[in-house]
Amino acid sequence: MNTEVLSGKPLAGLIKQRAQDEARLLDAEGVHPVLAVVVATDDESTHWYVRSIERAAERAGIDCRIVDLGHDATEQVLASVLRDLSAEPAVNGIILQTPLPAGVRSDSLVGLIAPEKDIDGANPLSLGRLAVGQPAFAPATARAVVELLDHFNVPTAGQNVVVVGRSAVVGKPLSLLLLAKDATVTVCHSRSGELEPFTRPADVVVVAAGRTGLLTGSHVSEKTVVVDVGTNVLPDGSLVGDVDEASVSGVAAALTPVPGGVGSVTTALLLLHTTEAARSQARASTGQPLAAVVA
Repeated sequence: MNTEVLSGKPLAGLIKQRAQDEARLLDAEGVHPVLAVVVATDDESTHWYVRSIERAAERAGIDCRIVDLGHDATEQVLASVLRDLSAEPAVNGIILQTPLPAGVRSDSLVGLIAPEKDIDGANPLSLGRLAVGQPAFAPATARAVVELLDHFNVPTAGQNVVVVGRSAVVGKPLSLLLLAKDATVTVCHSRSGELEPFTRPADVVVVAAGRTGLLTGSHVSEKTVVVDVGTNVLPDGSLVGDVDEASVSGVAAALTPVPGGVGSVTTALLLLHTTEAARSQARASTGQPLAAVVA
């Protein structure tokens, strides 16, 4: 059978246009969206990614402030910067980019990002609010999966959806977003044993475990829609996902590519979240009711 390729690029373009349109509306009202990206690494692939966010933000009419603290930044310095950015009225969105310097604890730092500026859902408060349906930003990658499924009219209500991976960045928040869309969700992880009994009967399988070739053609059926969230760099510098694309293609009903799938939508959503944050903060400053930003 022919496996449909679910490219994220057209959807990413639509979302970037939405962010650009909202940035123009905000600008006309005297509100200039500002995104701050805090970086503390000399990893060139990370810097390449941050530059891509900066370029995309510029095209969307969003000011992007790169705060490069160097690869030897201390946890105290990072904490001070995050507190300052959270308190600065001009800054609407904050991203703490990983990796961080050795010995620096990200779990203690993400809690310093003001929830209303936490556009990538890193603060544990954001995940807690997401769990109970209160206004919060979901991690952009988790939301990107849901947006892709919606864009391609893949049903989730009443469907059997398996999420492979339980990270706080993707697996856990994604399971909450899918539950909110009435899916029946199973979360698999390193202690789940063989994946096939879970994934083969599934209507949708989302793989976000960070293991190259984890999901193969034997794990899926002809009805399965596979969403590959993995981003693994091979020794030759190429990027692959968690799915063995060669064996899954021709078996599954549909598959997202890597690159060009979830990742492109994630970047676009960071921009949209920044404009949504700017809008909500502008309303708060004038005493207007806040719109729910549960994404």
